[in-house]
Amino acid sequence: MQREREPTVVIVDDEEMVLTSLNAFLTLETEYTVESYTDPEEALELLKKTPAEVIISDYLMPRMNGIQLLAQSRELQPEAARILLTGHADKQSAIDAINRVGLFHYVEKPWDNAALLLVIRNGIERAQLLRNLRSKIHQLDEAHANLKNAQSQLIRAFL
Repeated sequence: MQREREPTVVIVDDEEMVLTSLNAFLTLETEYTVESYTDPEEALELLKKTPAEVIISDYLMPRMNGIQLLAQSRELQPEAARILLTGHADKQSAIDAINRVGLFHYVEKPWDNAALLLVIRNGIERAQLLRNLRSKIHQLDEAHANLKNAQSQLIRAFL
């Protein structure tokens, strides 16, 4: 029996210390695959080819802010839970992110590890449920198409 892959969490922050901290915490506390990037463009390249359940991005970064990164990641992986991590308690940014990128959660720095882990676990569960739902809808569409085809063949057989 084929074993499912471990959930993937992608973290993007221009501060190496934040990446090191989150990476170490998640590696110790979970079995997740953790991918960390200081460069948003590199993270987007990964997301073009590798499925991720959760994408965590810092808000303020050079060249591309977190909302821009999460908007592009939404196009690449719509089911992934998008989390904005910020040191700035800016409610308008959170509202903008929720509306623009379908933000799953907004986390302020410094974060509480236990609370963040719960958010990540919930995000993974959400992403997996959405992917399963998309798969079931696809199966239903195929079954419906097959039924329509069989119906057409039956009608032709009697005409």
